[in-house]
Amino acid sequence: MLDMSATALSVVQRSFTMKVRAESWRGGELLAADIPVADGSEDRDRSLNVPERVSLTVPRRDRGFDWDPGADPDHPLASYGQQLRILYGIDIGGEFEWIDRGWFLITEAGADGDTVSVTAQGLLTLVDEAKFVAPFQPSGTIVSTIRGLVEPALTVEFGPGLTDQSVPVGMQWDDDRLGALSEVLDAWAADAHVTTAGTLLVEPLTDTGTPVLSLTDGAGGTVIRWQGSTTRDGAFNCVIAQGEDANGNQIQGVAYDADPRSPFMYGGPFNPFPVPYTFSSPLMTTVAQCRKAAASKLLQLRRAASRKLTVSLVPHPGLMTGDVIAATGAGLTNARCMIEGLSLPYSPGEMSLTVRVL
Repeated sequence: MLDMSATALSVVQRSFTMKVRAESWRGGELLAADIPVADGSEDRDRSLNVPERVSLTVPRRDRGFDWDPGADPDHPLASYGQQLRILYGIDIGGEFEWIDRGWFLITEAGADGDTVSVTAQGLLTLVDEAKFVAPFQPSGTIVSTIRGLVEPALTVEFGPGLTDQSVPVGMQWDDDRLGALSEVLDAWAADAHVTTAGTLLVEPLTDTGTPVLSLTDGAGGTVIRWQGSTTRDGAFNCVIAQGEDANGNQIQGVAYDADPRSPFMYGGPFNPFPVPYTFSSPLMTTVAQCRKAAASKLLQLRRAASRKLTVSLVPHPGLMTGDVIAATGAGLTNARCMIEGLSLPYSPGEMSLTVRVL
């Protein structure tokens, strides 16, 4: 959860007065310090390549300024590298405490009548749209390879718990830069997300955490509902990670879904036989690396396979995807859940969470 004072935390669990402030930056230069946001929302979904999306509605004219970007490449709302910094304000007794929601790249903006609609996406858009002009051949280590794939678009930070390793000679990627990053992260048993400071933080992939908030159905206007969908399509009960050792021999590691809470548990009623999900990368050069990557990929894939709830509540600007909450309702009692998606309104309204039962 984002940093908030104790006073702000107590305020956001009931009705409160809010305000959104948006800044526009380009190439390190501040273009506008207070864009007049009339309405909007922020959506995050960890299943997407670029998880973050922001939509804003801005009055066409405000305080004598025309917010229609037109064809001006230097306009604060143009889509020529302009980035929005979004801050969510909470009234804590006559003054606002500002919660930094992060940086977003403007991808589209246009006027319609008296309003301007603005769409912005997470900074991984810069990596996603930057295909390779020539084959990319990594050298050195995993850390230097990730930096080569992402910087200078985003500065990369590495969390504790990761051990750097050499990259095999002869690897190359031909087109998809973001796909190459995903392959490296999978092979390294790591995960990455863009921080509110606009950096890419790479950490070991985990599926645990201490609840940052307790939500009870009916309390404070909170409503907890089941998401009603189930399918066997694409289901699995084990993961096979395949690599290649120094002699060119294929090696592999296997991780089985042994969680008794999982509907796909290996050896359970789902299927008495292994139903594998297989992926491969020459970045894995030992059996130990393959096993670690298989176990990490199993955790990652459970995000799609696990039971999910929809939670509607008073907006809480401190919550982010990846946070763990405790939920009571919909047949659960103080169940640990991880936020996989959220929709935060930028005007008075209702926040929605999609959470996965751990």
